[in-house]
Amino acid sequence: MSALDVLADPTRRRIVELLAGGELNATTIAGRFASSRPAISQHLGVLVDGGVLTVRRVGTQRLYRIDPASLAEASDWLSAQAHRWERVLDALESALDEGTG
Repeated sequence: MSALDVLADPTRRRIVELLAGGELNATTIAGRFASSRPAISQHLGVLVDGGVLTVRRVGTQRLYRIDPASLAEASDWLSAQAHRWERVLDALESALDEGTG
């Protein structure tokens, strides 16, 4: 599953936004949501399996952090799509200007 697939869910996007400030444990992350801890744990699992987050154990805690490489891949794809649409819209604008000029 790609980073874009994983980030399609709004709860998972909010988790990533929380982790933009740095590494957090599962309990802290779950405490920021109205959802149950098992539901947040499932979201964390999807984010880890999708390569968006990494997890490490420190004692009994699981600490989550963003894997920047996966987000760079998603960013590159989005940038390419934006560039494509800019070219299309620029061509349309030129055609419309020629038609009125």
